[in-house]
Amino acid sequence: MVVGLVAGLAAAGLFGWAAVVQARAVRAMPEAAERLGTFVRAGVRDPLILLVVGAYLAGFVLHAVSIWLLPLYLAQAAIALSMPCTAVLSVRQLHEPLGPARWTAVGGVTLGIALLALGAGSPGAVTTSWAFAAWVVAGLVVVSAAGVAARNSGPLLGALAGCGYAGSALAVRGIGTDLSGPVLVCALAVPALGLVAFWLYSLALSRTGVAAATGALIVLQTFVPAAVGIAFLGDGVRDGWWPAIVAGLLLGVGGAVALSVPVTADDRMTT
Repeated sequence: MVVGLVAGLAAAGLFGWAAVVQARAVRAMPEAAERLGTFVRAGVRDPLILLVVGAYLAGFVLHAVSIWLLPLYLAQAAIALSMPCTAVLSVRQLHEPLGPARWTAVGGVTLGIALLALGAGSPGAVTTSWAFAAWVVAGLVVVSAAGVAARNSGPLLGALAGCGYAGSALAVRGIGTDLSGPVLVCALAVPALGLVAFWLYSLALSRTGVAAATGALIVLQTFVPAAVGIAFLGDGVRDGWWPAIVAGLLLGVGGAVALSVPVTADDRMTT
């Protein structure tokens, strides 16, 4: 469990830093790069986007390790620490305010992760079935279509990006050592969902503040795999620790939501 938690926290640090660099890069892109195809073509020629992609790939490897070694709710909650990292770095690099309420939210997220780590049980087994693979593909189709329909709303795009990253995390649980059809489908779905989520998150960052886009992303990225992992994939909780798990999830997600609240004049004065 220690290795999985360290991997998850390291991934969170990479994701948090990459989000700020990503915001700077996409805000400098032309509006014509909003479609997925044109976004990819513009991105492969942009050094900052390539740097972000490299950081996300390294973070994904660490995240995958945490998914295999930890219950999904703990692996995803550890990734939620990217929100405080992003919030702090956005103050320094993008000059977006972080007042007392947001610092309190950062503390709430951190405490939530600690409670989840203490209450975590054993992770569920890898799931390799056509039914699971079909649900993963359906998620890819739905998130892609919804993203096209909601391309003018920054927070909604961030939420859909969170669903995409949640689907990618779930798809990792479908990758076993055998080379069966379902395993291949899940293996292909992981980068496909990641690409769609990256695109939607980039659109969100170009339309709203980093905290607003990332807070919406973290909420869905944390809750969806947590619920699916406990309900359907056999993720365990230590005996008597259900209250701590619930409190940890509420603190982690609540802190992310608080960080996404629009900036106030008090924030600007106290940052």
